[in-house]
Amino acid sequence: MTRLAAILFLALPVIFNPSERERVFIDDSAKEIILPINELPILIDSTGRLTFRDILERQYKFSVDPGFKPKDYCIACNYWVKVPLLIGRDTKKEWMLEFYDQTIDSITAYFPEINGDYYTENVGDFLPFNNKPFAHKNFGWIIDTNLKGQQNIYFKVKSHSYADIRVAIRTVNTFIYYSLNEYFLFGIFYGMIFIITLYNLLIYFAIRETKYLYYTFYILSVGVYAMCVDGIAYQYLWPNWPQWNQVAYGAALYSLIFWALLFSKKFLNTAETAPLLDKLIIGAAVIRSLIFIYAMFFDQGWFEYRNLEILPLTLVFYTSIYVLMKGYKPARFFVLAYGILFIGFLIKALIALSLIPFTILTYYTLNLCFLLEMLFLTFALSDRVRILKANKDLALLEIIQQQEENVSLKNKVNKELEEKIRERTQELLEKSQSLEETNKKLLEKTEEVDRMNVLLDKDNWKLKNNVREVLKDRLFNKDLTLEQFNNIFPNQHTCLKYLHDHKWGDGYACYKCNNDKYSAGQTKFSRRCSRCGYDESVTCNTVFHHIRFPLTKAFYVLYATINQPGSFTLDELSNALDLRRDTVWKFRQKIKQLNTRTKGAVSVTFGPKINIGAAN
Repeated sequence: MTRLAAILFLALPVIFNPSERERVFIDDSAKEIILPINELPILIDSTGRLTFRDILERQYKFSVDPGFKPKDYCIACNYWVKVPLLIGRDTKKEWMLEFYDQTIDSITAYFPEINGDYYTENVGDFLPFNNKPFAHKNFGWIIDTNLKGQQNIYFKVKSHSYADIRVAIRTVNTFIYYSLNEYFLFGIFYGMIFIITLYNLLIYFAIRETKYLYYTFYILSVGVYAMCVDGIAYQYLWPNWPQWNQVAYGAALYSLIFWALLFSKKFLNTAETAPLLDKLIIGAAVIRSLIFIYAMFFDQGWFEYRNLEILPLTLVFYTSIYVLMKGYKPARFFVLAYGILFIGFLIKALIALSLIPFTILTYYTLNLCFLLEMLFLTFALSDRVRILKANKDLALLEIIQQQEENVSLKNKVNKELEEKIRERTQELLEKSQSLEETNKKLLEKTEEVDRMNVLLDKDNWKLKNNVREVLKDRLFNKDLTLEQFNNIFPNQHTCLKYLHDHKWGDGYACYKCNNDKYSAGQTKFSRRCSRCGYDESVTCNTVFHHIRFPLTKAFYVLYATINQPGSFTLDELSNALDLRRDTVWKFRQKIKQLNTRTKGAVSVTFGPKINIGAAN
């Protein structure tokens, strides 16, 4: 009994493993057979090291997992898939095998040959599109029906994201028929996207409303996203750049969500109709952008969290319902459009979870929902324009009625105003005449005052000149104080002007060549000889040449030394002018030496020029 139990125990895997017993029978009576992953014999290689030779020699057991769910898929593992075929002897049709999922990174196919060996073919979206046996968006191979009877075809599947391992076995005629119809429907679908995009872009250029531009970008994003899902983008947009396949899906999905948020914000006018939801939409756009940047440049694994997109879409859907309930009529088609889109995503999720059967109709439900959504959103834009036009017409009618009432009231008021204007005009004429008489008297008085001001100004001018002349006279009469002296020479400009007039008052003669022709020099009041070019300053060859303190103070030292000798001590003069005692002493010595050389007549220059003070 113990030995019999052991034999039965060892035989159980063979008896109850349907993958080792069931075959897919192929004959001319059938057209196609679709095998999902939960009906296929599979072997999960968690190490990633098994080779095809290991599979054949060690005879690993393949098993069918009817309860397999997409969440059970191991992205770090290699999936070995065995397709056990039983080809009828009377089969005359050409058959082929096809994988639906175009996003699988790598598929290595092992097909049996007549001699018992296997030949391999490598495909996947990690390789250029031309590596495919057929120029078709799906992965497909011809089955060698010359090998009658039983044959096993093996596939090694490796993908960084969930791979929908679904194998279709169909005749070549069926494949061609369905492919032509599929690509025909693709042409209609993407053609409608192109037409709707062009239509809204032209509207934007016509009326310059940014919502149409946002909608255009949204439709383009939907088109690119659908092309990535269908494999059309891989075939036509970047066939030789397979690296982009790894991020194109996530980039297109981000673009779709981003422009959907901006379009919804603008279309629903959430800044006014729902301020709080408006901030949430902006926040969702910012957060989604940050997630995209992080996934794009740091961790592309974040592109696999596709279920996150349900959150911003739910926010948009809720916002549209909220705005519609608040009475914003243009949102009605918007709500319908996003309701259809939610149905499409729901059906896609149910297919992935194997809760509803896989058919051509259910597989392309999302594309159909995208198309209906775009049509309803276009209706929403048109409905919004129609509603705004109706409101504008109603407002215009109310404005016209109001204007008619205003005109009637205006005519009544104008009549009353005309009567009052006549009365006021008569009063103003009388007051105007009175004002004219008053103005004439004021003008006469003003003229008289002006004449008196002119006489006063003349007297003031004479008085000032007399005062200046008196001060100048006192300058030579030796009795000016420092304050009075500063009134005559208040600044350096006055001193330079005084020196200029006295130095060259009788005419200019060059100190070097005695030429009498000159032009303005580089410094103020200086003169440049037109013959030799000598630039002579106004202080050059005077007692003030090369002094290092203000010229006004030097003037007063000269005046006090020559005109008031003995009136100031050296300390008093130094304190009064705020100069160093040594500076005042040296300058007085310079004056005295010059006075000695000129025999008692101090002059401005070292030659015989005009005296600035009387002789000692």
